[in-house]
Amino acid sequence: MDTADYNLPFLGTTDDSDPAIAAWNEKLFSLDGFVFIVQEYNHSITGALKNALDLAREAWNNKAAGIVSYGSTGGARAAEHLRGILGELMIADVRTHPTLSLFHDFENFTTFKPAELHQKTVNEMLDQLISWSAALKTVRVKQYEATTKEDLT
Repeated sequence: MDTADYNLPFLGTTDDSDPAIAAWNEKLFSLDGFVFIVQEYNHSITGALKNALDLAREAWNNKAAGIVSYGSTGGARAAEHLRGILGELMIADVRTHPTLSLFHDFENFTTFKPAELHQKTVNEMLDQLISWSAALKTVRVKQYEATTKEDLT
């Protein structure tokens, strides 16, 4: 899924009843896990990604994420910054983190041509993500059941 498909407003420019925000949250609630493809921008994540993260709260909670980053240093600084944000949103990020270099994994800095060595790392990250997503689904089910029980009393 691409955040651009949701035409998200900037945080604070509209109220929470904006249809784009509602559609974004609905989509996020329907998913068990995420793979963030993040490019490094000024040693961090892009403003568009931060905005997309901030426009939802509970929809992110108790889900798993994998990170694939790219940049001149493999996007490592953006990934580390993203990990802190994900923790605040109660998203558990898996350990394995593929890093792609603009110099070695992109032809002329535009055409994606990853080195073969990344295949193993990406598959390892996806295996961890599937496992963690399944485990955290049980947490969300228990949380839902507890909340529903409280509502009935």
